[in-house]
Amino acid sequence: MSATQRSGLGNGRLLLSLLLLAAWEAGSGQVHYSVPEEAKHGTFVGRIAQDLGLELAELVPRLFRVASKGRGDLLEVNLQNGILFVNSRIDREELCGRSAECSIHLEVIVDRPLQVFHVEVEVKDINDNPPVFSLREQKLLIYESKQPDSRFPLEGASDADIGENAQLTYRLSKNYYFSLELPINSKPTKKLSLTLKKSLDREKTPEFNLLLTAADGGKPELTGTVQLFIRVLDINDNDPEFEQSEYKVRLMENAAKETLVIQLNATDQDEGVNGEVTYSLMSIKPNGKPLFTLDENNGEVKVNGTLDYEENKFYEIEVQATDKGNPPMAGHCTVWVEILDANDNSPEITVTSLSLPVREDTQPSTVIALISVSDRDSGANGQVICFLTPNVPFKIVSTFKNYYSLVLDGTLDRENVSVYKLVVTARDGGSPSLSATASMSVEVADVNDNAPAFPQPEYTVFVKENNPPGCHIFTVSAWDADAQENALVSYSLVERRVGERALSSYVSVHAESGKVYALQPLDHEELELLQFQTVLLSLEDSGQAPKASSRALSGVAGAETALVDVNVYLIIAICAVSSLLVLTLLLYTALRCSAPPSEGACGPVKPRLVCSSAVGSWSYSQERRQRVCSGEGPPKTDLMAFSPSLPPGLDREVGEERQEAESNHSGLL
Repeated sequence: MSATQRSGLGNGRLLLSLLLLAAWEAGSGQVHYSVPEEAKHGTFVGRIAQDLGLELAELVPRLFRVASKGRGDLLEVNLQNGILFVNSRIDREELCGRSAECSIHLEVIVDRPLQVFHVEVEVKDINDNPPVFSLREQKLLIYESKQPDSRFPLEGASDADIGENAQLTYRLSKNYYFSLELPINSKPTKKLSLTLKKSLDREKTPEFNLLLTAADGGKPELTGTVQLFIRVLDINDNDPEFEQSEYKVRLMENAAKETLVIQLNATDQDEGVNGEVTYSLMSIKPNGKPLFTLDENNGEVKVNGTLDYEENKFYEIEVQATDKGNPPMAGHCTVWVEILDANDNSPEITVTSLSLPVREDTQPSTVIALISVSDRDSGANGQVICFLTPNVPFKIVSTFKNYYSLVLDGTLDRENVSVYKLVVTARDGGSPSLSATASMSVEVADVNDNAPAFPQPEYTVFVKENNPPGCHIFTVSAWDADAQENALVSYSLVERRVGERALSSYVSVHAESGKVYALQPLDHEELELLQFQTVLLSLEDSGQAPKASSRALSGVAGAETALVDVNVYLIIAICAVSSLLVLTLLLYTALRCSAPPSEGACGPVKPRLVCSSAVGSWSYSQERRQRVCSGEGPPKTDLMAFSPSLPPGLDREVGEERQEAESNHSGLL
């Protein structure tokens, strides 16, 4: 490309850049812009933030981003001013080929809340491709017997641009024998040809070298050239002729190799070798790939490669028929092959903006991920439906054409299901249909929604009196169904008054291990039953309120271990012996008191009866006072009656016997 051409291209780009259009399509939810191809880096495209109704200050906090499938980083957004600009070279022909319309689809995404906008940027064509001939040199064999006004078809040029930039005109170098007959735009079948202006004389001029120039309609115009080598032959006065100048054929894109496309037939009115015809391919447009073969003897055109409707929908095959005369004569025809679409492309699934993990307290209808599907086929073969694995608390919602959102469709419970394995299936409308799947794993994040729990509601602990300070009494343990920090628990006492002192002066609990310690020696005569709640808290996580649970713990001074499974006969025996001992003590005391008073001690005694409930926890302590006189020092209480947890029937029998014993004991007192 010359410097003048580059300068013209630069001016054209600048002019197109100044004419950029940004319009909002009413009701469609899209923004449309246009930009010329080959625009320089930084070229202004549009004020995308303003046109989408977004504030500049919220672009960064809301994670403003632009996605363009398969388009790389052609366009970019300046987050400081919200302007969409050209980021890298845009080649319209590379993006869209010779398609009349060429657009870049942008998906604009912002979070908090999640919003998706669709932006179409039309790529305007500029005259950046010169006309190109498929051959450097075209050879023509012309008999000297040809009459003036005879026409000889030429291979025209092609231009990758569109519109006026692809409208070609031709010029032939100055000569006295030949002129050009140009194609007419309104008649696409009218071919470029060379017209003979005056009779040829091979002996005078055996050959011609002419230059054919093609110029496009751009401003400035671009040109391409081809050398025409014309050889004047001696008389073989009849050309091979095809039955038609053009043939039209339809062919499925999945046609196998060696599939017959068409059988061509050309005839020559000459006799002998001058009438024998052979066939040859002149060219295959648009790409010249060897997708077809031609049998030189019988004129059969067959498939020789893999046809792809998505790559090219039409092929133009130029065929030449040549006789065996001396010199040979040639005739020409064009075979138009239309490729029909077959369902040979499976859908493609793309998952973006996957927000993981998902908190178990996430509200229904929250968007989890964005899904886009595509299919390179056309018609029903390219129409795709999308669906999700059944029986999961998620669903797929269509947002725009082949764009979907994966949203929460129910409540989550991490303690029930911590991970969901989802499979998205896309199926096209072909027959038979093709499908594709995409798997994703959705992890459920824990929230502090479960209170800690103890294995049992109450504990009964027996502690020996006169214990050393700080001795370990009991260990409580609880668990939390949540995970990680939400499952960590700490323990503490519910503070209250025990007599004139605080509970915390008697016992303490280790916040992490749950071990309960006696802070001072316990005196059975001072404190027979200590009840507290022994509370545990799950640790806070992300500002969530902690969950709490409490359990009752009762302690009795004077016993060292819990009493379990006491035989009913043993209890009856203990009660009987106790009654006999009490009776003996009463008789002894009565005899002593009937005598004159002595210096023996008379003081209050606290015979205590401590009972347990059916579940084994201490719930009641009964105190009775009476004067007991003895000369052996202060009175002491050596007897304690108790009952463990027993089956309902047996517990009832023991209760009745205990009541009888208490009645007898009271009567004696």
